[in-house]
Amino acid sequence: MLAWLDPNDDSAPFPTLDSALKEPDGLLAAGGSLSPQRLLNAYRCGIFPWFEEDQPILWWSPNPRMVLKPKEVHLSRSLKKVIKSKQFNCTFDKAFSDIILACSAARKGQEGTWITTSMIDAYETLFKLGHAHSIEVWSADKLVGGLYGVAIGQVFFGESMFSLQSNASKVGFAFLCQQLVEWGYRMIDCQVHSEHLETLGAATISRDVFVRQLELYCSQVTHKNAWLID
Repeated sequence: MLAWLDPNDDSAPFPTLDSALKEPDGLLAAGGSLSPQRLLNAYRCGIFPWFEEDQPILWWSPNPRMVLKPKEVHLSRSLKKVIKSKQFNCTFDKAFSDIILACSAARKGQEGTWITTSMIDAYETLFKLGHAHSIEVWSADKLVGGLYGVAIGQVFFGESMFSLQSNASKVGFAFLCQQLVEWGYRMIDCQVHSEHLETLGAATISRDVFVRQLELYCSQVTHKNAWLID
């Protein structure tokens, strides 16, 4: 039976990960809230929220987990050419609200979005507290791509990305990896398998290995002012 989290007790622990369902893969609990305390605790435990507008908050920890080491990002020859051409300019934390709104737009072939109004509000709060961050990709003065996620210790938990021009999201991801390497990050959580991220070097590992790495890396310190430098 799926565990139900008390929305009035954000300090209550999540169920153990081995109690997550196998079908659908990784569904662990429902309910609770999207408070900063609950969200940050979830990420540290290898859990993330994913639900639609007409559903309760659903918490997931799939097995296996897709991750990428920033130092091992794979840039194809064609992508390196695009980056070298400087047709795109990348920044970080300059337009978080615009990025999450663009990511929340329904994709081709989809009717709705999992980035609900409540999710947007929750991650806007995390951004204001310095936990959530965005990468922006610009063509001239137009925002054409980007991504956002949450940073804890030496781990960046990727949430979503979008692209309005070919290669824009890949350029943004490459920029993210470059910055994370400079700042001493060890891992990017990509959550579930994606062919797009696989081409960039992401791979799957077991949930047990992933959690052990979180226990190590989330407690480590990165460059103190990493996200304040631009």
